[in-house]
Amino acid sequence: MSVRILFIGDIVGSPGRSAISRELHRLVDRHGADIVIANGENAAGGFGITPDTANELYRQGISLLTSGNHIWDKKDNSGYLDREERLIRPLNYPPGTPGRGLAVIETPGGVKVGVLNLEGRVYMKNLDCPFRVADAELEQLRRETPIILVDIHAEATSEKSALGWYLDGRVSAVVGTHTHVQTADERIMPNGTAYISDVGMTGSFDSVIGIDKHQAIQRFLTQQPVKFDIPKKDLRINAVVIVVETATGKAVSIERINVAC
Repeated sequence: MSVRILFIGDIVGSPGRSAISRELHRLVDRHGADIVIANGENAAGGFGITPDTANELYRQGISLLTSGNHIWDKKDNSGYLDREERLIRPLNYPPGTPGRGLAVIETPGGVKVGVLNLEGRVYMKNLDCPFRVADAELEQLRRETPIILVDIHAEATSEKSALGWYLDGRVSAVVGTHTHVQTADERIMPNGTAYISDVGMTGSFDSVIGIDKHQAIQRFLTQQPVKFDIPKKDLRINAVVIVVETATGKAVSIERINVAC
């Protein structure tokens, strides 16, 4: 027996949410997904998330939202993070940080799926070590379910790859987020963990990682602050479908998805 997990790459602004609205149900049907998880930290205006945007995504069929460094970009989000169990932030933020860094969700068929959210440290914030934080939580999480997906939100491919090797055989999948560029290195590692360095982005591909391309170029040319807008052309969903054995928690396959809406 197996479970099919659809994980969607960083949803960027209203174009990303529009792509989900247009295509998600067809995507679920086409791949027989049992549960949908997505990174939603850029869902509101390209930076951060709000209760309204999160609820819009839940209504479309997403069971859980992971996040990353942009989870803090919208004001007054801390109360929502404490209340909403379907939205998690990286676990390796300091004690006392609002919200939670892991969750256990169930498919309609009653299969439990554990989700652990971590943030990298290379070229990012000086957080607790994601490797050691994972060690501290995995034993307890495995008591609830052998099926565990890790979202590692990080800049450096080397850090993501190292975490994949470190957790191989102890989790079902390690999927990278944050760079908004889908990588082509999906595979099943020797001890049964599915891995990809970055799932990619859901939103406008007529852009620079979701941002108006002209504004991004101007920022690079001038090194001056530029207001960023979110374009609405060439919408796509980047995602992966991971098939996991329910008894062992080992991944059977991982398929990369790049769907035009």
